[in-house]
Amino acid sequence: MEYNALTPEEERVILYKGTERPFTGSFLNNHAQGLYVCKRCDNPLYTSETKFESHCGWPSFDDEIPGAVRRVPDADGRRVEIVCANCGAHLGHVFEGEYLTPKNVRHCVNSVSMKFVPKES
Repeated sequence: MEYNALTPEEERVILYKGTERPFTGSFLNNHAQGLYVCKRCDNPLYTSETKFESHCGWPSFDDEIPGAVRRVPDADGRRVEIVCANCGAHLGHVFEGEYLTPKNVRHCVNSVSMKFVPKES
């Protein structure tokens, strides 16, 4: 499968499981309606309807598009990594039990791991 070209920073996060600095991501304060897709393969991941303000420093979503995200135990044994179910790109981590939304789930996602497709009017 052929993937989109990545910058060195995108490779560091997406391929080598890095993290962008908190409060620096381009989608942190994005409130537009649309779709968030994987930067590496364009697989749809999240809709803007599931994005919420968690004040954690990264874009947060309380639900993924069904089948779009895979959960993997993190190497540190304490967290759960989330990756694109299509290409395995590192997205971030998922947390449960924080009671920030009625779904009680927070997908903490690196902006650099995604592209935003605005909803057409």
